[in-house]
Amino acid sequence: MNLSIVMTSCSTLLAMGMMPLLLYIYCQGFPSVRDAVPYVQIILSVVLILVPCGIGILINTYRPQYSKRVTKVGIIIMLIFTVVTLIITVIGIGRYILTVLSPSLLAIAGLMPLIGYCFGYFFSAIFRLSHRERRTVSMETGCQNVPLCTSILKVAFPDEVVGPLYLFPTVYMVFQLVEAAMIIMLFWCYQKLKRKEKETYQSAATGEDLRESDV
Repeated sequence: MNLSIVMTSCSTLLAMGMMPLLLYIYCQGFPSVRDAVPYVQIILSVVLILVPCGIGILINTYRPQYSKRVTKVGIIIMLIFTVVTLIITVIGIGRYILTVLSPSLLAIAGLMPLIGYCFGYFFSAIFRLSHRERRTVSMETGCQNVPLCTSILKVAFPDEVVGPLYLFPTVYMVFQLVEAAMIIMLFWCYQKLKRKEKETYQSAATGEDLRESDV
């Protein structure tokens, strides 16, 4: 969690310099876009990250007996928000997705988050981070692309055109959340199987030790 917060804070702060660079690279055909960087939204994102984290640190330091309750409530609220967002998205734009977006765009929306997760895990493995740190870097790498995409669409296209195009980052976000949930579930299943194998091995070793002591 600490690594995730630090990575998100750093990437958000670096966006003040990196987003203009990316807009310049991606939007050379749109001169009006190059300087259209949403600095207010970036600063607001940093505040929304750091202030709740600061409150959580204070609670954990001075009122540790409440920290577990606050964590559980936060997780429940996050899950409810995610599920409601997915339901609203599917109900609201589900029937328009196939008519507006081509199969190639849907494939890109599905592959891009997965590639981000894989690249994050691969490069963190090269730098010999722990398995827990690799998972954190993987998730953070795969979940940092939607704001840039939406910013480019907002400032590069007129309102009458951006409507259908705005479906792409929305679909991308849905794929991103679904793939992240699937990866987490697979990892939990892997942990359970590994734990069961370890328990089976320990029980078998204990039985052998008892038989040898009886002999």
